[in-house]
Amino acid sequence: MAITEPQADALEDFPARLIDSGGTGKTVHVGGSGPAVVLMPEMPGISPDVVRLARWIRDAGFTVYLPSLFGTDGAVPTTEEGTNVVRRACVSAEFRAFAGGGTSPVTAWLRGLARIALAECGGPGVGAIGLCFTGNFALSMTLEPAVIAPVVNHPSLPLDDPGGLEISDEDAAKVRERIERDGLKVLAYRFDNDRWCTGRRFAAYRALLGDAFDGRVIPGETANPAPPPFFRDVVGCPHSVVTAHLVDEEGHPTLRAKDEILAFLTERLRPGNR
Repeated sequence: MAITEPQADALEDFPARLIDSGGTGKTVHVGGSGPAVVLMPEMPGISPDVVRLARWIRDAGFTVYLPSLFGTDGAVPTTEEGTNVVRRACVSAEFRAFAGGGTSPVTAWLRGLARIALAECGGPGVGAIGLCFTGNFALSMTLEPAVIAPVVNHPSLPLDDPGGLEISDEDAAKVRERIERDGLKVLAYRFDNDRWCTGRRFAAYRALLGDAFDGRVIPGETANPAPPPFFRDVVGCPHSVVTAHLVDEEGHPTLRAKDEILAFLTERLRPGNR
């Protein structure tokens, strides 16, 4: 039987815009209508699986802002190029990949993007979804009042501390205060045998956020057994719940997770459409 090779995604239905936030311009792919959701890519970039998630969010009635933060937009995650992207990101001034680095500076730009998205789309606020390398960015973005629906998917930073959080102590205190003051909930997902996002990481989130943290754990044995090469060779374990390791079959735990995320966004951003 012939094996179908994965294909790159041209993102034709998500036109690219150059959006300036705080004096820095970045490419952002935007599509849809309705309240805004900022969907951040996972390593090593905006893969076809990330675009599939963006389309699901768009089709649920939202405007998706998909910022290009690293890698080649729409490319299939290969082992060699993906490894190179990780190496570049780990030494970039925009990211804090290792313990002790505090909050990644790029989250300030992302908070500005959320403000712009709210001004353009209206509604009660903005959703923020982080994936893998950007997982915790969704939490840091709650320092911006526009962000009211944060989703933290399999956060992998800091890479060298499985029980750490990629956020400074000062920002962590401000985030906790904001979430308590405004009654926000933080939705999160991981596989139970994920080496990059461990139970210790979720315990750290729980210690910071208390009952506001809704961390959901999915059996790793249910993950897609044939992800793209980067996830097979470099990640090397079940990791990306709603992208590379999702199984698009009715009733599957990963597809249910996607539906739960859409319900979470709808409840908070489109309350009249529940």
